[in-house]
Amino acid sequence: MKKILIFLLMFASCACAEDFIELRVPCAENSEVTATLPGGERVSLGKVIMTPSKTNWPAYTASKWSEPSTVCATAVNAIHILLNVEEGRGRIISLVPSVTIAPAAVAGAFFAIDAPAGTGIFGGFAPLTGSRVAIEHDGVEAPLSDTPKDGDILIIRTRLPENPKIFMLDIENRPGGRVIAHGVGGSKVIARVVRKVSGIGRFEGTKFQSVGRLRASHSGVIDISTSKRGDIGGIQIMPLKHALISKEMINAWLLTQWLIVSPLPDMPDLEGREPLFKNSFVPGTQLGDKLPDVWSQYGRKSLILCRRDGGEWERLPATSGRVDDALRDVTHLRIYFPFWKL
Repeated sequence: MKKILIFLLMFASCACAEDFIELRVPCAENSEVTATLPGGERVSLGKVIMTPSKTNWPAYTASKWSEPSTVCATAVNAIHILLNVEEGRGRIISLVPSVTIAPAAVAGAFFAIDAPAGTGIFGGFAPLTGSRVAIEHDGVEAPLSDTPKDGDILIIRTRLPENPKIFMLDIENRPGGRVIAHGVGGSKVIARVVRKVSGIGRFEGTKFQSVGRLRASHSGVIDISTSKRGDIGGIQIMPLKHALISKEMINAWLLTQWLIVSPLPDMPDLEGREPLFKNSFVPGTQLGDKLPDVWSQYGRKSLILCRRDGGEWERLPATSGRVDDALRDVTHLRIYFPFWKL
């Protein structure tokens, strides 16, 4: 009971400080998935067509760098929620669209939602990583820590950045290059580039996102699409520790589609930390997503630009498949942070 009260007080204190979208996913087939906006407007995001019967352990390595009972990954093709960490590996449960490619979501351990990938809860209404997740059982909320039961309601409350502290991120794409955050109070170097990106690869979820948009964000990756919706191609930005210790990331040192960043001296590891790998990015609006006003519609649409040979800022070149030198002339990357209103 004490754990539940602490959790509810944490939700209440957060809600007083800033606005939230409340996402509700019933654990019952044919039930409606909804988003409730701060003003009380309720938006339908599709229906549940499959409920989980188990959890997924051991999950992908980077999940362990999130906090239990929070969203540990947000993407056009899946949302992953960390329940806890056991023996150094995360235990997760997932939400996926009815048609998707999501290797990290294993059979039986996900909610399937009848909605197009890259839209709704997987698009403009997607939760930020780090968003708190609760389960409502018989009207009582508690942290999500196990497989939901029939009749339970999964609740995700995701904050709406208003006048965000960081507006955009510039990355100098070279070894030793600066990662510069621009925002309130000026600009600040927050990390350094260890290994530059010069090619693109076949990251399958990019099939559901368009060029220069965010495909996924989690505690160990920022995934950017370089291909048109329907094609596959993209790049990934990842922190140094993840690149060094995660067996599945060995190719990050061998191939060209990963950009690896490191913390500054005397700073903690970047994994699972703001602003790069927590509480910052969403896939954003596309296709039929309609948010409340022009600011939210525009502000929740992810955007990544580049400079080639040090020239003017421009859109990323539309490229799909694996092309090891597709970005050989890209000297800078810029990522805009999402916002809800000015």
